[in-house]
Amino acid sequence: MLEPTTTPQDWASDQEVRWCPGCGDYSILKAVQMLMPELGTRPENTVFLSGIGCAARFPYYMNTYGMHSIHGRA
Repeated sequence: MLEPTTTPQDWASDQEVRWCPGCGDYSILKAVQMLMPELGTRPENTVFLSGIGCAARFPYYMNTYGMHSIHGRA
């Protein structure tokens, strides 16, 4: 495993997270933000794609490139 060069905070955007209280998407977001430093990649070299629904907001909450698309395009 590579030595982390970033922290989970480096992966978090400045956007307010707007999911319903108790939504499991919070846990997934936090887990990904904690995982990314361990992978040894950098936010500026990362793209997240999302489809529709509440989870589609995911790219907005990551300090990376991202695309919110429609079904069949993500």
